[in-house]
Amino acid sequence: MVLRADFMRLLPRLRPDRLGRELLVRAARVRGVASPAVVDATAGLGEDSLLLAAAGFSVTMFEKDPVIASLLRDALERASNEPQLTKVVSRMRLVEGDSVVGLRELGFAPDVVFLDPMFPERTKSAAVKKKFQLLHLLERPCDNERELLEAALAARPRKVVVKRPPKGPALAGARPSHSLAGKAVRYDVIVPPPA
Repeated sequence: MVLRADFMRLLPRLRPDRLGRELLVRAARVRGVASPAVVDATAGLGEDSLLLAAAGFSVTMFEKDPVIASLLRDALERASNEPQLTKVVSRMRLVEGDSVVGLRELGFAPDVVFLDPMFPERTKSAAVKKKFQLLHLLERPCDNERELLEAALAARPRKVVVKRPPKGPALAGARPSHSLAGKAVRYDVIVPPPA
């Protein structure tokens, strides 16, 4: 079994006619901001970040696992040599390290902080994609949800977008301002009160 991030296979989802319908893009969109800055605090293999960058977001990605960060760095380098992806990946920056620390040291207030902590192990018997089986071996489910959410809110974004299983609990029990749900995933949007 081989684990490799491949942005080329996501090209069909990056078409303009499909991109605007992506739930993540809809959840992260900021009215009146042409090129919003987003921090993907749990980058993984970077697929969500790629969608956001294709939609015009400037994306700073944090990945704490060195193996996953290396896979993501390789994907970014390969994509930068692909004419269809060069412009998109130029809006993506990878920071290897813990986002809880990184969010506190950002130096700017992002428009959006995106959180996609590893979902807990499934209790269903349905097969999980091999890619996610390997990711689960490398990176355990999030055990510091509250600390992650507090760091995201402390970065003073306009909103925090959290990826969750459709019927899963809210991250750290935080009630979202609103949610966008699909068949396979739900995006909880937390809009902090004005400072």
